Amino acid sequence: MASGRNASGGTSGGTSGGASGGASGSGGTREGVASLAPPDDEGLLRFITCGSVDDGKSTLIGRLLYESKMIFDDQLSQLEADSRRVGTRGGELDFALLVDGLAAEREQGITIDVAYRFFSTERRKFIVADTPGHEQYTRNMVTGASTAELAVILIDARKGVLTQTCRHSFLVHLLGIGRVVLAVNKMDLVGYSRSVFETIVREYRTFAERIGLRDIVAIPVCAVNGDNIVTPSTTMSWYDGPTLLAHLESVDIQGIDAARPFRMPVQWVNRPNADFRGYAGTIVSGSVSPGDGIRALPSGRETRVTRIVTADGDLERAGSGQSVTLLFDSEIDVSRGDVIAARATPPQVAAQFEATIVWLHEEPMLQGRTYLMKAGTRTVLATVTPLKHKINVNTLEKVPAERLELNDIGVCELELDRPIPFEPYTENRALGGFILIDRLTNNTVGAGLIGFALRRSQNVHWQALDVDKHLRSRQKGQRACALWLTGLSGAGKSTIANLIEKRLTAAGHHTYLLDGDNVRHGLNKDLGFTAQDRVENIRRVAEVAHLMVDAGLIVLVSFISPFRSERRMARALFAPGEFLEVYVDTPLAEAERRDVKGLYGKARRGELKNFTGIDSPYEHPEDPEIRLETMTLSAEEAAEHVIAYLAAQKMIGGT
Repeated sequence: MASGRNASGGTSGGTSGGASGGASGSGGTREGVASLAPPDDEGLLRFITCGSVDDGKSTLIGRLLYESKMIFDDQLSQLEADSRRVGTRGGELDFALLVDGLAAEREQGITIDVAYRFFSTERRKFIVADTPGHEQYTRNMVTGASTAELAVILIDARKGVLTQTCRHSFLVHLLGIGRVVLAVNKMDLVGYSRSVFETIVREYRTFAERIGLRDIVAIPVCAVNGDNIVTPSTTMSWYDGPTLLAHLESVDIQGIDAARPFRMPVQWVNRPNADFRGYAGTIVSGSVSPGDGIRALPSGRETRVTRIVTADGDLERAGSGQSVTLLFDSEIDVSRGDVIAARATPPQVAAQFEATIVWLHEEPMLQGRTYLMKAGTRTVLATVTPLKHKINVNTLEKVPAERLELNDIGVCELELDRPIPFEPYTENRALGGFILIDRLTNNTVGAGLIGFALRRSQNVHWQALDVDKHLRSRQKGQRACALWLTGLSGAGKSTIANLIEKRLTAAGHHTYLLDGDNVRHGLNKDLGFTAQDRVENIRRVAEVAHLMVDAGLIVLVSFISPFRSERRMARALFAPGEFLEVYVDTPLAEAERRDVKGLYGKARRGELKNFTGIDSPYEHPEDPEIRLETMTLSAEEAAEHVIAYLAAQKMIGGT
């Protein structure tokens, strides 16, 4: 999973507190349970707790912290006071309060944020992520699972396997966590019944088998009383398996990353002086030694390692999980986001993938929309083309879909603006995971897993041409560009664009006008006016305009294009200076008054759905190259203003 890591192995973004921490007395922030040094990765197990609401996740973690002597005397005193004041145990110690530190969590008795906690025993160190049970906070559960090696899935013995149990189990499998502890909690409330426990385990294993989870250890527990948490239960003598802590201490965590080929995404080019150039990063798989041959990707250039530098001195060998700086025996072009890999076994490089996406935002994911994609240390542009289906996590059915809503899981194709080195997520979580970021708000909106590169990504290549757009433009005595006119329906875009084209053509320039209504008679006649169709409408037109600019033309694009994200997507296709956003600025009331087609009237009466300005938003340009205020300019004056701008930029006039 692509996400930033803090020093202690937690994930940044949307979490608080880091790897160690307990509940503060005020409930406002998450503070440390104990002031301990960050644990070394050797002997460290990262795991998550997940399940449905009120299954007892926070209580279980609190009990582990208490039993492992990770609570100081003053914190125990605070827990006792908090238990009397806001606890749910009638004044007895409420261990959930050690973890549920946010005020809202204490008020509602639920977990909202992801809480990372560090504790240790004589045999092992642990970082546990307490993740929310509510479906509303599935995105936080995904964050917690992104670095985990084991999942403790809790089930309330009274309720059995629930929808959220299935959802979290599916996500656990999807995110590459192969080891599962099924903790059937609150056994005291079902009379410590063996038959209840075994019925739940059978039902869960049946579901788990369908999704591919096979390494499952089932333990009956009572987190409140401590049964089978640290010490064996005297009330469930029929159970002869390990306690939860005993299993966590003994589970094999020697991952297979060390046995995989060497991979290191470059985080920073270290150049303190003219005599030192190193490439810093964290090794995500394999190992490296001085003298090893490496390949830098995506460039494919090869060299050898001469030194492995760390703050504590040079190393003769470095392996998975270590942060190092590598020096090479020759100068090659390597920058942040590149991947340094074993020469003989490099990862693949591609720009088109099939990927699984977990959608994490209230605004839906739309086909054709372009997002920032952060994969490892590299950030690129990614367009969803198309969404193939979404997955019903309860039935595992593949459901046709055109968009993903909050918490939906879907499979789609992604097209990037440049090739990136990658490996399937099932083979390498670091090189196969990514997040999607909204280009306008900078919000993280999705988390994804690369499945495989599309065949066309490997087989379709750019054909080098001797005649390019610069030669075509010079032949026409102009600089090719796209004039992108945007504004409300009725603002006057088509009228102004038509006048501009007439003036340019009369002056001997070569143009073409792409008008919104005209294009919908042919190229885009299959599209409606939903938000998704509007996105695809603009994507297609932007690609056509890009081809026409490559032909050396001055292209006028007259489209409402209501969303900033799509106008940004269109701009990204062009070289700097080739895309000129022209905002035809007309107030909504004036646009309605000019409405000769009667479209606003139909929209007001509910006869025309998804009409911009009425029941579909128009996002005003923030910094257009040209702004035409049609309340003060006539159409002729507006066209003249654009012509003057082109001349001032030396795009016309015999250049």
